[in-house]
Formats: sequence, C-alpha cells, structure tokens
Amino acid sequence: MPEDNAGITATATDSWQQRWDTAVMGNYGTPQVELVRGQGSYVWDANSKRYLDFLSGIAVNALGHGHPAITEAVTTQMHTLGHTSNIFAHPGVIAVAEKLVGLVGEQDPTGRSHGSTVFFCNSGAEANEAAFKIARATGRTKILAAERGFHGRTMGALALTGQPDKRAPFAPMPAGVEFFPFGDIAAVRDMADEDTAAIFVESIQGETGIIPAPPGFLTQLRELCDELGILLVVDEVQAGMGRTGQWFGFQAEGIVPDVITMAKGLGGGLPIGACLATPRAQLLAKGMHGTTFGGNPVVCAAANAVIDTLKNEKVLDNVQRVGGYIAEALSDNPHVVEVRGRGLMLGVVLQGPLTVDPLDYGLLLNRPAPDVLRIVPPLNLSLAEAEEGVRAIEAMLRDTFGVASAPHPHGDGGNGEMGDHAADSNEPDHS
Repeated sequence: MPEDNAGITATATDSWQQRWDTAVMGNYGTPQVELVRGQGSYVWDANSKRYLDFLSGIAVNALGHGHPAITEAVTTQMHTLGHTSNIFAHPGVIAVAEKLVGLVGEQDPTGRSHGSTVFFCNSGAEANEAAFKIARATGRTKILAAERGFHGRTMGALALTGQPDKRAPFAPMPAGVEFFPFGDIAAVRDMADEDTAAIFVESIQGETGIIPAPPGFLTQLRELCDELGILLVVDEVQAGMGRTGQWFGFQAEGIVPDVITMAKGLGGGLPIGACLATPRAQLLAKGMHGTTFGGNPVVCAAANAVIDTLKNEKVLDNVQRVGGYIAEALSDNPHVVEVRGRGLMLGVVLQGPLTVDPLDYGLLLNRPAPDVLRIVPPLNLSLAEAEEGVRAIEAMLRDTFGVASAPHPHGDGGNGEMGDHAADSNEPDHS
C-alpha cells in the first residue's frame, strides 16, 4: 500500500474525500475540492484546475499565496528560532506589538490610545476571549453585544455571538450577555446601565453578510461608553488590517475603542490573533491570562512582514481602488440589489438565491446567506484580476437569473438574513 507525504498508509483506491471522512471530524462536512497549490491570487486543486481566489482563506491571505516577503520572513525565522513559549521574550513579538500600537495611535488625535498594549494569541476567537476576560475584570457583570454579530466558536466568544442557532446546541452559555439590534443606539441606551462592563460590536458584521455599522453608530457608542464608564470593544478580526482600505474599520468614524480584537489578515496565512487594550482597559494582571503559542516567533515574523508590506507597497491604496471598481461594476448588474461594505470587504446582495456553484466558474467565494456573495480577496488583487472575477460573477448571475430586460433597482437593500450556507461556505470564522 502506498504512503502519502505524512506517512499515513492509504489504499490506491481511497479518494481524498474518503480519507477526509474517515480521519477528520465531521463538523465541516466534506469539502468539495482539495487545494494543493497557490500563487498570488490563484489556487489549484488536486486535478490541476485553477481558481481565482476571491475568499483568501476567509479574509486571511492578505497578500495572497506565496508572497515572497512572508515566505522569506517565515523561513528565516524558522531556521533561527521556532518557539519560545510565553515565558521568554523575542524581538519579533515586541516589534509586532509596537507596530499595532502605532497603527492605532496614528489615527488617534485625542491621545486616547497612548500607552496601549497588546496580548497575542492564535485566532480571532481567542482575541475575543481575552476581551471577554477584560470586561469581566471591571467587576461589572453585564455585557452588551449585537444581534447577528459573530465573535467566534469558543464558549466565551460564542456567548457574545448574536446568532441563537449557533449558541443553542451548547447552552448554557457563560452568563451576563444581552443582545441589542445592530445599529439601534436607542435600544443600546435603554439596556446600558451601571452594571454594564462592555459593549461588543463589529465595525462591519462579516459572517452575517457584510453589514457595516450605520453611519454615526460607532461614534454614538463611543459617547455612551464614555458617559457610563463602559468599555467599547470593537471586533476587527475580519474588517481590520487594511481590508476596508483603512487599517481598521472603526477608523471610518474617527473613534478609538477601548479594546480592539484582530486576527485573520494579520498573519497573512499563519494563525495569530491580537487583543489591543488602551490604558483604561489594561485590567489583566500578571497570571490572569495566557496562551502557550501566543506571539510565537514564526507567526510574528509573518505579521511583521504583512504590516511592513502593506505600508511599503501602499496596498491600502490598492484596496480602495480595486474594491471601488468591483463595487461599482457589480452595482450596475441588473441582478444585484445592493453592494455593501468598503474596500475589499464586500457583500453583494442578489435578487434571489444563487443556484450555480462558483467553483464551476473558476472562482472561490462564499455565501453567508443564499442571496449574498461575500467578496474578500487578497488585498493586493490586481485590477485585471478583479475584472476577471467580475466577469465570472456576471456569468454566474446570467446563468442563475437569465438575461434581464431592465435594470434591477439598487439600494433597496438585501435582507441579509442568515440562511443555510451554500456548499462552498462551510467555515467557522474566528475559530
């Protein structure tokens, strides 16, 4: 019997799907394709079919696949120092922390973020777990979070997630979390009181279908939190690290949260999460929290390379330019009701559910709802690649809805409701 490259014995007739179903836990279902290689904005499957990657590992591969800055940094670091644990320091983790503090500070004319510090972990869920603990450390008992928001699959992060279908199988949840309608400041004011420790919110709800916070909502939350002594926690796991054309989604409002959680694009494909706390939120004393792999030298090498490349190559300008093209081009499609989001974090609301498979069109993307396409490609996607992706989407829409005789009205919004995920949307964000 042959052996695969991991040394596992397999029969010649076993398909990768059979091996997956035999060896991998069933929480993801069986994937449709096995990807074996990637370069830039493209990936190839085991049958050598090429796909344009408009999903980028769920907004993770910020610089695409095989970017030389990341591969060189990671290879060099692995040859130098692979792991230290959290008992010892190393240069890379200090450098990433300083850069993240600087990114927030550069956008903070009020000085609120001066003296911020960073806790490193391995995922967005863990970053939100750390933020949950910070909230608990205030001594207050109540936390407010947004309906339909998503903060992760671990128990604390799941308790903050405003999607009952995801929480129900694992009840009871950690206590004290109440949910408000996303964007409804009057409802938040009614719920907030002297027992409220923190308000958790995404600047753009990602897993729900790319729904930005209404204009002014984050500013109103900031004002309310200042008034009542509540911590404002903004989840930038998906919207952060340049995806909107700014370093963080909340910067569109000119506010600075007390706690910022991030992950996904920060590592450019490697697992790293971060929880940044401004001075008033620095409540975790020595011994109160930790993680063995957090701030690992190899993933920090990747994060340093990502941040430096985004800056040096002016990638955020590219995000605005290419994202603007995609949004405008698809908004003109008669089968598109609305394009939501900013930069290269776009939700395309369709006139009805998509009935074709994007994989058949050489495209990787997913559908957080049956009638919503989520577009989160590499941030360095070229204009030519964006045009290729738009043509593929237009072909999908023609084959689903036919040739329209008149433009479909824009701007009346999609329902954005959570539905059964399409076969290409199996993912546990932040987990």
